[in-house]
Amino acid sequence: MKRLFLFFQLTVFCGLLSGQAPFPSGSEIRQFMSSTTCVVLESGNTIYNAYIRQAVTEYWNVTPYEFINQDDFDEKRGDPAFSFLILTETRPANDKSGSSYNFLNLLQGKNVPEIGRMPEISAIPLSAGGEDDLEYGYKLGAILLFMQNHARLIAENPMMVGRRLLSYYNRFTPEVRSRKILATEADLSPAIASADKIKEMYPYDFEIVSEDEIVTAIHEKTPNILILHKVGPGEDATAGFCYKMLFGTDDSGLYYYNQHRIDRNNPNGLLPADLKRFIRP
Repeated sequence: MKRLFLFFQLTVFCGLLSGQAPFPSGSEIRQFMSSTTCVVLESGNTIYNAYIRQAVTEYWNVTPYEFINQDDFDEKRGDPAFSFLILTETRPANDKSGSSYNFLNLLQGKNVPEIGRMPEISAIPLSAGGEDDLEYGYKLGAILLFMQNHARLIAENPMMVGRRLLSYYNRFTPEVRSRKILATEADLSPAIASADKIKEMYPYDFEIVSEDEIVTAIHEKTPNILILHKVGPGEDATAGFCYKMLFGTDDSGLYYYNQHRIDRNNPNGLLPADLKRFIRP
């Protein structure tokens, strides 16, 4: 499948959902909750397909689901009896570096001319465009659990629909310091890429771990654990955006979302400034 390339008009602090895609209405949220979710597989991308199959089979329970290809998506996307979990590639309009990012989108079926006009339930950045799929596969379970959690939230309270931006969840950031953060070294900026450096700036529980330890925490729903999900355009990037999220493993919540422009003073990875935000009351 040729990955759908959507030129979403993102602004620096708008959140992670397309500025073009419409908010789902109350009736469209109800349609989603009674829909069958079609997981769109990518032609030729066997690694992504294997990871998304495994993660959906293990973690998806908000709706019935089936796996389809691009041709099936083109045929079914106008039918509100279906919703779609689909990978898209996005180039933010205000990113002069030309970087692109892979997003996992949850869309509700609707008979509209363009995919960008389909109601968007949720969208999460998955990786930098062109990045090896192995870099994010181990976190797919936590991402899928949060997307379902978000869908249930707006279904139970339609007044929340307009608050789809992920920055809404920063209201829970003061709770971060009461939980333990797990992160791989690769997701940290050089200034905090060791336990000693972290301890100098953040006196609460933070551990640098392996990918396998994060997988275990997600699978076992380990209490009071947050995992770091970072998306940026490569270790040596000097421009572009870096997206940072903290997901709860026991409650599928999002406790922190932020993004920054990458430059000499703010490299790709979790920053000391993020640690300071975790400490704020």
